[in-house]
Amino acid sequence: MNLNQRSAGVLLHITSLPGPHGIGDLGPEAHHFVDWLAAAGQSIWQVLPTTPVGPGDSPYQSVSAFAGSPVMVALEPLVAKGWLAPPVLPAGGFGTERVDYLCVTPWRLAQLRAASDAFFARAADVDRAEFSAWCLVQADWLDDYVLFMALETTHAGAPWWHWPQPQRAREPAALAAARRELAGEIRFWQFVQWCFDTQWAALKAHANQRGVYLMGDLPIFIAHHSADCWARPDLYTLDADCQPTVVAGVPPDAFTAEGQRWGNPLYRWDRMAAEGYAWWIARMRRALAQTDAFRIDHFRGFAAYWEVPATSPTAIDGHWVPGPGQAVFDALARALGPLPIVAEDLGVITPDVTALRDGCGFPGMRILQFAFGDDARNVYLPHHHTPASVVYSGTHDNDTSRGWWAAIPAHERAFAGAYLAADADDVHWAMIRAAFNSVANTAIVPMQDVLGLDGTHRMNLPGTPTGNWSWRFDWSMVGPEPGRVLGLLTAASGRGPFELLRG
Repeated sequence: MNLNQRSAGVLLHITSLPGPHGIGDLGPEAHHFVDWLAAAGQSIWQVLPTTPVGPGDSPYQSVSAFAGSPVMVALEPLVAKGWLAPPVLPAGGFGTERVDYLCVTPWRLAQLRAASDAFFARAADVDRAEFSAWCLVQADWLDDYVLFMALETTHAGAPWWHWPQPQRAREPAALAAARRELAGEIRFWQFVQWCFDTQWAALKAHANQRGVYLMGDLPIFIAHHSADCWARPDLYTLDADCQPTVVAGVPPDAFTAEGQRWGNPLYRWDRMAAEGYAWWIARMRRALAQTDAFRIDHFRGFAAYWEVPATSPTAIDGHWVPGPGQAVFDALARALGPLPIVAEDLGVITPDVTALRDGCGFPGMRILQFAFGDDARNVYLPHHHTPASVVYSGTHDNDTSRGWWAAIPAHERAFAGAYLAADADDVHWAMIRAAFNSVANTAIVPMQDVLGLDGTHRMNLPGTPTGNWSWRFDWSMVGPEPGRVLGLLTAASGRGPFELLRG
């Protein structure tokens, strides 16, 4: 994927897709959405992290930086293989507008366990061979992850620092015993990840065949309760009791008076550097195998990150600490070649962040919802954009364009209305038109804006612990017009086939 080429795309997480099983997944609806994108002239499908969700259903607090989300594994392919009977939905079925993770997750895991049992009982030799070969290829991350999940299941979800000392400390004898005693549970988690990778590869192949590239999302930090932290605690700022001494966050700003205390353990960058950034190379290699490009969340943390004392309940008491800078990206480029990375350079951006982004040759981000708050010198206004950037009407952390319009102050709405020649009825199309007409090489808009949805359909409200990450759409909300108009704007702005203008 060439981020220097003029292109357009849509931001929609996998879980937001329609489907009968309570949550969007990698099944038929994902392939159908690819076809819809291609028909609308779109060449990029951007998703959020596809790793397992963590506290608050957040994809940014995962138990693994490498694994795929079990609830994204589609059930239809398992039925087609004969490993799963057609699923019987819970009484009343699942809702279509929001994901109820408390209901959906255990139900889908039960379906996966049934499929796993059938696979190991009667799968064809060719499927068994493919499974075994895949496990060997992925062993560098898979072995720790599946053992971690087996132990977490055994300990009823308790965090790893509460496990018995031999397991917590990864004593070889204790791990060997666990692998013997939990062989069946380990095998199940291997099967789930194999299914995820197989289905993801099929989706990516279909997308690329239709001229659509997949853009992923890579959180900069990992969760404390994760296979990554348990496997290599020496790479994180933990004390003798395996607890973080300092954690990640961002400082107070106009939106959050106390800042945001994310709570992720911070990296021991000195130890990672001593190993040639091997963990980051492995993580990036996995990301490149799954996507055509990816956004790095909180890119500014590589220049400097906000370090918060673990004892502080808010982020107010934090301070800036220098990050690894260009060294980590030089190591990645040497090992992996050119990196198709979009730098999420939002928030408190200082000259060192800009220098790092430009030194790496990564495009940054421009959010139109940030453009109308002060005056015509605002860097987010389209007439200040540069080609080496990715423009969004908004992201998963923003309100929908219609929700934003309804909530902004009157003076900001007047500025936006004059600039965009828009009002409440068509502001979503005006924002999309402004993004597509920008000189930025890449333009991406959330599916909510394509559908003209109000603020009740937003994906995430930063700083709130619940009620996020659950939005879904249904094809009945779409109809023929959104795709047709999106295609016209894409063609007219030189981001898609000009033939779309001829109908």
